[in-house]
Amino acid sequence: MSGTSIDDLLSGAEERGPQRRPRRDPARDRPLRLVLRNLAGVGAVLVVVVAGLRAVGLQVSLPVLVAGVLALFLVRHVVRALRPPPASPAVHLALSDPAELRGNRGDQHDALGAAINSWESPLDWAATRAKRFNGTILPRLGELADERIRLRHGVTRGSDPARARVLLGDRLATFLEHPPRRPPSPRELAAIVAELEKL
Repeated sequence: MSGTSIDDLLSGAEERGPQRRPRRDPARDRPLRLVLRNLAGVGAVLVVVVAGLRAVGLQVSLPVLVAGVLALFLVRHVVRALRPPPASPAVHLALSDPAELRGNRGDQHDALGAAINSWESPLDWAATRAKRFNGTILPRLGELADERIRLRHGVTRGSDPARARVLLGDRLATFLEHPPRRPPSPRELAAIVAELEKL
């Protein structure tokens, strides 16, 4: 026999309190509400159109009017369903011109211009100091290299270092693994980018 008394069992039931009835699921009610709202909208538009046509002295068959208004509501619903989602604030910030972020409203730039500008400042800033280059530019180049070989070959430097080294080639792999003592010259950097593009 267990050491549980009837009082213990009953007190547990009292603490739980009366059970609530399950609430109705709003997700189930949503399609019904949508249909009812659209039917009410169709009815309201039909009343206005019929009244307008009668005021002008025109008569159109009611089934034709109902079909036309239903078609308009259906097109409106399809257009809303196919509308692309709004861009997140992070995308707007990434595509914004730095001058615009400071408050100067300039012309909108395309994504390519924004990408180029996002590299221009760090490259200028790190052009003369190896520490800055190795801390700012080199990790970005490593991420690009990893992404290229991941997309084309399914590996990264972290998942399969030996295969990644073969895919990258000795020069590029050595450059990414061992930070240079001085920032590369524009010609050397162009050669590295060309090798990245070949991946």
